[in-house]
Amino acid sequence: MTDRYRLPALYKHNEDGCIVIAHRGASAYYPENTMAAFKGAEELGAEMIELDVLLSSDGVPVVFHDAKLEGHSSGKGLLSGYTLRQLKALDAGAWFDKGFKGIHIPTLEEVLAFAAGTIAVNIELKTEAVTDRGSGGVEEKCLRLVEEYGMDRHVLFSSFDYRAVSHLKALDPAVPVALLYNRSASGKRLPGELVKQYKADACNMSYRQFNTKRRRDLNSNGIPHFIYTVDHPNRMWKLLDAGVTGIFTNKPDLLKAVIDQWRKEQ
Repeated sequence: MTDRYRLPALYKHNEDGCIVIAHRGASAYYPENTMAAFKGAEELGAEMIELDVLLSSDGVPVVFHDAKLEGHSSGKGLLSGYTLRQLKALDAGAWFDKGFKGIHIPTLEEVLAFAAGTIAVNIELKTEAVTDRGSGGVEEKCLRLVEEYGMDRHVLFSSFDYRAVSHLKALDPAVPVALLYNRSASGKRLPGELVKQYKADACNMSYRQFNTKRRRDLNSNGIPHFIYTVDHPNRMWKLLDAGVTGIFTNKPDLLKAVIDQWRKEQ
């Protein structure tokens, strides 16, 4: 890894060579992208939590994955059609289990208030929130919140929308940003070329996309790379053998246990 790439500092580090990233929180055990999932992830040994950001109709960054509210909340239709006040009136836990009834959609600010001083965060900016304009957009709104909570050294931004990567680096060249590998936007270009073009610091991709050619390209260019979303021990083990920088999982406790066993056998 060269000095060219910036990664977020971890508040807690397992010193095991692979960063445990809780995908939407510990979402195998809690409703995804909720405070319960993020707090649970920290308790289960995650070193970083990953979350998704969209904008409410009144321009507030909120944490939710899908453009539509059905499936993971009591709402219907596009999230972007609701004000923050309306979103806060929805239930975001009962869909997972009735024991989580009453949990609400969090704002990014709420998550950062919890994470500050506790756990690093990967903020994925959803394409639906990104526009051609970086100034005043979702990128700048999120950057301001990150700075307000003193998290600028502990956050990794990412997006499938390469406009967001460019906007973030234009707004703050020092902020760590990962390019989320987008097959259609990438064409035949390898990660090394893409990371250089967009001045990114890392590459996030699916384990299905992490083939031999891309792995060799990432390693030859010294590019940090994070692989998602892995819940099977055998697949975790193979990625550890491949020397990945970090793994996204819905089960941070399982990944931590696999890493511990893997290290014993090295």
